[in-house]
Amino acid sequence: MGTDPCYDRPDVFQAMRKHRRLLELACALGLLAPLAAGAQVSGRVVLVDAEGKPAGTVADPRHAVVSFEAAGARGVSGAGRVYEMVTRGKEFVPRVLPIPKGSTVRFPNQDPILHNVFSVSTGNPFDLGLYGKGPGKAYTFNTPGVVRVFCNVHHAMVAYVVILDTGVFVSPDAQGYFSLPRAVGAGRISVWHPQGEPISVDLKPGEVRPLELKLVVAKGRIPPHLNKAGKAYARDPRDRYNGSP
Repeated sequence: MGTDPCYDRPDVFQAMRKHRRLLELACALGLLAPLAAGAQVSGRVVLVDAEGKPAGTVADPRHAVVSFEAAGARGVSGAGRVYEMVTRGKEFVPRVLPIPKGSTVRFPNQDPILHNVFSVSTGNPFDLGLYGKGPGKAYTFNTPGVVRVFCNVHHAMVAYVVILDTGVFVSPDAQGYFSLPRAVGAGRISVWHPQGEPISVDLKPGEVRPLELKLVVAKGRIPPHLNKAGKAYARDPRDRYNGSP
């Protein structure tokens, strides 16, 4: 057998020994535990009524947000990230948009009519004014929480920007199934839906069991709200979207 060329190079051999000692020290101190404890988490969000029966078409599982916050995490910043919520066919698309705090959302108008995007939600109130078809305007959300977004012209246009203190989140598919975008360790899984109260469950390190997360639907699709001046929307018989249903 030939001689290992590394043994003929004292500098290389010493570097390898040093690297090995550092690795052993990290393992002894538990610095690599989060990697070993990481697991891919998946499951299903089940929407039910007050009696625990499937909610059916009353609510859409795709409007839920499943997020994960690691134990002891300090939060993340989405500064520099830009998302879009489009006004199309007198609707906001997507209806629910999860983002990390610090992210910017642009609101393009793809309709041949005017829209006025606004919110009076605590911590993130904004008013983009009245504007027509085009690239739209943008707003940066710095405070975690749920922002209800409305159009000052059309009462039934309702959407939600969910500002999170984590970068690990996902929305379920039409059947409610989800899989977090990356492996996680100990922490908390939370589920939010615009028509129910949030729920959460704690995860232990390395836990891989499929989760079934039941959320009770107790709210209507269009929440009661006023226009940006705090007054009732004007009724217009020519437009079924403009005014209270």
